[in-house]
Amino acid sequence: MGHKVNPIAFRIGQGVGWSSSWFAARSKAYRKNLRGDIKVRGFLMEKLKLAGIVAVEIKRSINKVSIVLHVSRPGVVIGRGGAALEDLKKELEKLVIVPEPEKNLNLDVVEVKSPDLSAHLIATQIVEQLKRRFPHRRVIAKVMERVMAAGAKGVKIVLSGRIGGAEISRTEKFGKGKVPLQTLRANIDYDQEPALTKFGYIGVKVWIYTGE
Repeated sequence: MGHKVNPIAFRIGQGVGWSSSWFAARSKAYRKNLRGDIKVRGFLMEKLKLAGIVAVEIKRSINKVSIVLHVSRPGVVIGRGGAALEDLKKELEKLVIVPEPEKNLNLDVVEVKSPDLSAHLIATQIVEQLKRRFPHRRVIAKVMERVMAAGAKGVKIVLSGRIGGAEISRTEKFGKGKVPLQTLRANIDYDQEPALTKFGYIGVKVWIYTGE
């Protein structure tokens, strides 16, 4: 069962919280808020790629929305004198459904201290290098060395697809240290990203274990 369950969803309530925090009393409000969260999160993850965005937290109260951005390069988001952050907030005001968004929308930026321990950033880096047709074993070896040097206790990476332009798709697994997937108290970050190469899609999955 373990390999079919998202490790983050598997641990919600055991040291891992929800990425969206709000309550909807009616089903219509739930659908509207959920659709809005997906739209906002997708926009931000694409818009702030250069800032090294890791996660987006969305918190809703009765008439207010608070969005927390976890990025590895906060200066890119904030800009000189906060100009870039103000421009981003104006764009979000058009997407977020809340009365008087200029007053009731709050945007915060939190710096990620160890970007090499973020599964999303690591998976994104692997995807970019596979698109440029770098040798996948060399890419994975360098990435795993960097993750372990950052303080991780274990890392696991799985590639699936036409790796290296092979005629038949296959799955290759790489790992260092230990990654206890069935231990709920284990702090494991996980992400999966698709890499569209010249020969087709290659799926990239990353698990990073940082302790309990």
